[in-house]
Amino acid sequence: MKQQPWFPWVSLLARLVLGGVMLVAGALKVTDPEVAAQAVRAYELLPSGFDSIVGLVLPFLEIAIGLLLIVGYGVRPAAAVAGVFMVVFIAAVSSAWARGLAIDCGCFGGGGQVAPGQTKYLQEILRDVGLLVLAGWLWFSPRSKFALESDPHVSTGVTAS
Repeated sequence: MKQQPWFPWVSLLARLVLGGVMLVAGALKVTDPEVAAQAVRAYELLPSGFDSIVGLVLPFLEIAIGLLLIVGYGVRPAAAVAGVFMVVFIAAVSSAWARGLAIDCGCFGGGGQVAPGQTKYLQEILRDVGLLVLAGWLWFSPRSKFALESDPHVSTGVTAS
């Protein structure tokens, strides 16, 4: 299928939105690994001890993926990893909802127990589904405007003098 001329612009927008969300989510958690581990622990999915490892490592991975997407380098693999993260996040939030847990997702820092009426599972799942769609778009159309790694046939609007 021949790419439409507007595909690189949509890919740019997808890169910036998905990358920005990943970068902010990681940055808000990276400064307090114990709170991040507490958020992971609240899901009651991992064996004891793994929550601390995930709470420590996940923010750095989110930041790295976010930066790669924003600058446009390794877009397809970064989008694939971001997509896997979104699937895992959707499954974890869905699991918490189905099991009747009352937790904050901890997606942007914080996390842990909340009052039953304060959960936002549907909004969190819909947000992550939207981000998964962006990751899918970038998998199929990784070339975009203003990327470090770009297709020579895609004009960036910058001309050499």
